[in-house]
Amino acid sequence: MVCIRCKMVVKSELEKLGLHYITVDLGEAEIREEISAKQQASLSIALKKSGLELMDNKKNILVEKIKTIIIELVHYTDEQIKINLSDHLSEKLNYNYTYLANLFSEVKGITIEQFYLAHKIEKVKELLVYDELNLTEIAWKLHYSSVAHLSNQFKKMTGLTPTQFKNLKQKRRNTLGDV
Repeated sequence: MVCIRCKMVVKSELEKLGLHYITVDLGEAEIREEISAKQQASLSIALKKSGLELMDNKKNILVEKIKTIIIELVHYTDEQIKINLSDHLSEKLNYNYTYLANLFSEVKGITIEQFYLAHKIEKVKELLVYDELNLTEIAWKLHYSSVAHLSNQFKKMTGLTPTQFKNLKQKRRNTLGDV
């Protein structure tokens, strides 16, 4: 699950099946009772209809947790982590970062850093489209060391400068699930 609407869909589907959840967070749900095989199959089918997937593979679950932490960090909080991303992930997930990085690359085909940067650039695009903040404010909000650093990274990843992107008539952004 990578968005708030996803959490709402999961809650709704669990309620339809008469299941009581303790928590539903991005990427995971904790259920009070044991789920029967029939309920699990029904939940899986219902989630697929909404474009979601029920996972039981431990490696895939861990990769989803990595993605969720990064997405929440970039898209849903203004808080800057006080340690680097690798330490943050290791601390949150209680795994060695080398293991997390190797697993993520194996499953997703890109590095954690590439995934993180892709989401930061999508957030920059979003903020440029909204046109409420200038580039200096965007760089500060997304914790870039400078506007030049943001601009260079943006150009490297999109082929356009932030100003060129902003001036495009048809602003093309990706959904979070496509990043």
